[in-house]
Amino acid sequence: MKTQNKIILFLTTVFFFYLLLFSGFIYYTLNNYFYTDFYKRLEIRAATAAKIELENRTDIDAVREIRQEYLEILPEEKIIIIDPEDELTNELERFKLSKSFFNEIESKNRASFNRNNTYYSGIKYETNGKTYYVIASAENYYSSHHTLYLRNLLIVGLITSCIIIFIIAYLFSRKVLAPVEDIVRRMRNISTENLNERLPMPKNNNELAAMTNTFNEMLNRLETSFEIQKNFISNASHELNTPLTSIIGQAEIALSKPRLAEAYIKSLYAILEDAEKLSLKTEALLSLAQTSYNNSHHLFEEIRLDELLIDVKENIIKLYPEAKIHIDFSHLPDTPEKLKFCGNKQLLHLALFNIIMNASKYSNHQKVNVALAVSSENIIIVIKDRGIGIPKDELNHIYDPFFRASNTTKYKGYGIGLPLSRNIIRIHHGVLNVSSIDQQGTTVEIKIPVS
Repeated sequence: MKTQNKIILFLTTVFFFYLLLFSGFIYYTLNNYFYTDFYKRLEIRAATAAKIELENRTDIDAVREIRQEYLEILPEEKIIIIDPEDELTNELERFKLSKSFFNEIESKNRASFNRNNTYYSGIKYETNGKTYYVIASAENYYSSHHTLYLRNLLIVGLITSCIIIFIIAYLFSRKVLAPVEDIVRRMRNISTENLNERLPMPKNNNELAAMTNTFNEMLNRLETSFEIQKNFISNASHELNTPLTSIIGQAEIALSKPRLAEAYIKSLYAILEDAEKLSLKTEALLSLAQTSYNNSHHLFEEIRLDELLIDVKENIIKLYPEAKIHIDFSHLPDTPEKLKFCGNKQLLHLALFNIIMNASKYSNHQKVNVALAVSSENIIIVIKDRGIGIPKDELNHIYDPFFRASNTTKYKGYGIGLPLSRNIIRIHHGVLNVSSIDQQGTTVEIKIPVS
């Protein structure tokens, strides 16, 4: 069922049952009031009749005139005055009244009951030292006419109100859902061919604004992913095609005509060099792809980051003896337990190795400062060098696979180390931030949650 229909059905149903209960309350209350009021009318008539018939006063004629002028004659109205000194049994049979009715009059001075829409009200009237039972009866005109009119009026009002609330609910649901339908229509028009389009932010609607903003952010991520994928495919095909073309060319030249052994050896060395480059690039691509997926298959164990940094430093020194790496432990916590956390030792070693090695390489093996600290939430590593830096307008592309800054042409590399390192840090739910000034140096900050 459509949301609009659900809103209409819900509002109409709630309003219908509310009106039904309200109408039932009104009907029940007024119906009881009509009964009570009718009994009171009969009681007044009984008292008036008793005063007229049993009192010997000068104002009786005035009372009789008032009664005739202002008290309407009720349908089938009868007034009976009974003297208890007469034979009561005969009176009961004569007027078809129960003895319990007279007993109630005797004990409570008044009583009432109804039979076949004829209502009886009796009072005990005392005058001149004698007691009389005065009984007034009539058909309840209000019950048969006024109550019926009220019931019909409430039914018509209930039906009319439901029709009105249905129309209001329909118009309200259309107005409320119109922005949602507009968003859905715009979303359907966005595909891989126009990922640069964004939904306009709605005004005065925080919920729709939050949904629109979330969708736009998702589009940003998708657009970025598509761009990275496109660049990755383009660069990967170029990077892999170059050594393959070189290998094929060397092999074709070597086989084009008979040559001396030294020429074959030279060609084989060239082929071997290109094959090693191809192997390294393929291995780097596989590592990058593996760290881009879910990390559930990676083995996590307890790691001490200070020991890992020392191990990374020793490995870099073995490869580049001229490297100068200084690890600052002055901000370490009082207890070494705070340096421990769960992670994949091999992957973190690879990430830190890439970052610190790049810092040393692109600073021509000048001093690289590595600082380690622990906050209440994160383990923080800061790697700072005084190398060639990264041009400002190229910082947005440093995580694109195979991208290399324009000032790195004289340095060997494939442009995979930093994207790979960022993926590894993300696997550990951490953050990697890079800030750089061209020809002044680069600072890399890594934050890894301790829990």
